[in-house]
Amino acid sequence: MDDLDKYIETRKKLSPKFAKNFDKGYEQFKIGVLLKQARLEAGFTQEQVARKLRTKKSAISRIENHAEDIRLSTLVNYAQAVGKHLHLEVA
Repeated sequence: MDDLDKYIETRKKLSPKFAKNFDKGYEQFKIGVLLKQARLEAGFTQEQVARKLRTKKSAISRIENHAEDIRLSTLVNYAQAVGKHLHLEVA
């Protein structure tokens, strides 16, 4: 565990509010990273994905960088646009 991980764990123990907000924000961040990674692996630009989804490049950027409150249908459509399937798991 590096220093950042130790700091985060310490803050989580000291502040339930920080822990709740951090975990929620981190999950949203991961969604955006996964979408961007899938797009890059498929060899598409944001502009190309935007055209496939009949939207603007700025909308794709917003999805990848600020994935909070993203609709399930948007995730499904994005995945299909880059040749992937969406797999959800409730754990």
